[in-house]
Amino acid sequence: MDEPSARIITRTSGMNPWRAGCGKSRTSGSEGGPEKPTSRKTGRALRPDPYTYLPTREGKVYCCVVLDVFSRRVVGWAIDSHQATPLVTNALGMAITNRNPLPDQTVIHSNHGSQVSSWAFTQRARESGLLPSMGTIGDAYDNAVIESFWARMQTELLDRRRWRTRVELANAIFEYLEIFHNRQRRHSALGWRTPVEFEKLHATDVA
Repeated sequence: MDEPSARIITRTSGMNPWRAGCGKSRTSGSEGGPEKPTSRKTGRALRPDPYTYLPTREGKVYCCVVLDVFSRRVVGWAIDSHQATPLVTNALGMAITNRNPLPDQTVIHSNHGSQVSSWAFTQRARESGLLPSMGTIGDAYDNAVIESFWARMQTELLDRRRWRTRVELANAIFEYLEIFHNRQRRHSALGWRTPVEFEKLHATDVA
């Protein structure tokens, strides 16, 4: 990651929202639903959400990401062969390390999955000063941002070939998240800028 701990992203008002999501071979929940209107002034949100398993000839690979809603940047992610609580806590831990959020100023939003509603995940979030939040059941708008992310990843990476080993797929996921999505892919919601480019427009150095 090229984001130093001394660099913060300033917002004009509101909380910083994160969304965390876990992916599978086909995105779950409300794929294709209308995107919930968000203001670029509201800050950012992280969210662990729909879980995704990714098939290989060796077996399944589960992936969880933590997405900064403000910039659409993946700030934390984890992959594992099991869909257990460490999958989401590891992704959240990476996001916390990369962002170093200020206490009580960042919301971590998730669905009602057992992993993200577990004591370990909630405690990890609260110890880091995050404000845990859960969406309403059956709300198509609530998951729109993270579902849109999984749908793009499915089309742009996962459906393009068959994966032989877990390591092969893990390496491809790393390149997709850290190189393509964060640094090369341009987003209409960001004025056709990449997440990294968009953040640089709103970054303030403190040192």
